[in-house]
Amino acid sequence: MRNFIKEHKDLLSTILILASAPLLAWLLTLFVFQSYVVDGSSMQTTLKDKDRLIVTKYKKTLSKITSNDYIPNRYDIVVFDHRDRYGMRTVEDKQLIKRVIGVPGDRVVIADGIVKVYNKDHPDGFNVDREGPERNASTVNLTEGHIDQTINAGEIFVLGDNRSNSLDSRVFGTLPSGDIVGKANFRIYPFDKSQRL
Repeated sequence: MRNFIKEHKDLLSTILILASAPLLAWLLTLFVFQSYVVDGSSMQTTLKDKDRLIVTKYKKTLSKITSNDYIPNRYDIVVFDHRDRYGMRTVEDKQLIKRVIGVPGDRVVIADGIVKVYNKDHPDGFNVDREGPERNASTVNLTEGHIDQTINAGEIFVLGDNRSNSLDSRVFGTLPSGDIVGKANFRIYPFDKSQRL
């Protein structure tokens, strides 16, 4: 047996590598990153239907290991599991993609078509669509709905960039951090529009 192993060491190494490759790919997809295809128009003009993205999960994985909530930054684009209104998973449930507007401690107010966030740094509030990063300036002018919501620890408030056609926190409320899959970091397709998000 020892002679067989010695004589076939290269072959056994190759078989071991080939056998472990699918396991490694599965672990990377589960804990580090995954591919995601945009379905619908709720994030236009930032993201279009059928855009292919890379969603990073390593920060979420680290937060689980350290027993902390994973709270992305305001304006990050996140993918999350959308559950039914009772919090149960059903076959109709799917992953959604939206932009983070409110983080724990914020008070999000939607009134007269404007989204304002109040917090300790902005006690008088600020308009997230006018004072946010330039990439968010393309959001529609008016945001339907009337919301006055304080964001609790372990939760975020999300909106689609295409506010007139988006299922978001205006409908299902704040999003528990445990439902977040990861942050959309890169658009890889279409190739002529590939970029960091």
